[in-house]
Amino acid sequence: MSAYDARLRDLKAFDNTKAGVKGLVDAGATAVPRIFHHPPDPTPVASAGAIPVIDLACADRDQVVARVRAAAGSVGFFQVVNHGVPVRAMEETLAAVRRFHEQPAAAKREAYTRDPGRKVRFNSNFDLFESPAANWRDTLFVQAAPDPPRPEELPAAVRGVLLEYAELARRLAVSVLELLSSALELERGRLGEMGCADGVSVVSNYYPPCPEPDLTVGTSRHSDPAFLTVLLQDGMGGLQALLELEDEGDGRRRWVDVPPVAGALVVNVGDLLQLVSNGRLRSVEHRVVANRSREAARVSVAAFCNVDLGCETSRSDRLYGPIAELTSDSGDPPLYRSITVAEFLAHYDGKGLDGRPALHHFRLPATLP
Repeated sequence: MSAYDARLRDLKAFDNTKAGVKGLVDAGATAVPRIFHHPPDPTPVASAGAIPVIDLACADRDQVVARVRAAAGSVGFFQVVNHGVPVRAMEETLAAVRRFHEQPAAAKREAYTRDPGRKVRFNSNFDLFESPAANWRDTLFVQAAPDPPRPEELPAAVRGVLLEYAELARRLAVSVLELLSSALELERGRLGEMGCADGVSVVSNYYPPCPEPDLTVGTSRHSDPAFLTVLLQDGMGGLQALLELEDEGDGRRRWVDVPPVAGALVVNVGDLLQLVSNGRLRSVEHRVVANRSREAARVSVAAFCNVDLGCETSRSDRLYGPIAELTSDSGDPPLYRSITVAEFLAHYDGKGLDGRPALHHFRLPATLP
């Protein structure tokens, strides 16, 4: 049997359990199976953070816009406080997601699927058969807006919680998009009018304790296939962004922690926002390290804000390219060709988390370095 055939056999065997990584841990795994092995990453880890925290309740809007512009245009990540999402809703959402994932495998099996047509999908690694190595995490995916699943389609553990949180996250995203529009010197509602937060997918990740965390990762290095991401993380930490730090002065990128901040939500620029802003806003690669805890799992809930791909008024086949005012009016040439969001997502999903930035595929040849 070839190495390829052996790996495919092991991937299918793991997938067929429909129990995910949590099933391996529950079965008493003391070693990480080879399908999860990642080569060592030589990228250094920074000793200090560089992720700004922005108070959205600041009375000086111009100051908030300036801080958002600086963060989104350099590190691509920032945390927001006084954001309007009640702490209780955040706590209940994390608790509901943990409750779902920590059920017995039999209770989750009905939701386990790789059918992209289902609005509610539980599985481990959406790109299990495409990526070079699997990640040590399980995921509950819910297509939450604008056409949410029926209540009975949602697992009981998250019913009545997850969709409510998704709407709160979407409202926050709309507010942030207004700030970003102003940061780009566009009309305040410009990005919102483009439909950048009409659709919301809620991706709830569960990272079980890992017996050999140096051999694998929780989520591989990647950038996000959306316009904007609003992330709710618990207090464990593990999220890192890949940044070039001016203080280091050596031109090397380093992994920088995005630490949990009480009451805060993490916001990061997605690939499609980098595209339409013609590179003025940065979609930064990031990862989640494997969970080193011996007891507790890490939980996070990402709200990916995108267009409404199911819209019958043709927004799903609308072309998105660099905004005209950011190219012709400024004299900067467009960096990317115009694409549909469906085309971008097909490319992103087809290649999996393979370490290659998805946006490079859509870069205009004359602008390639």
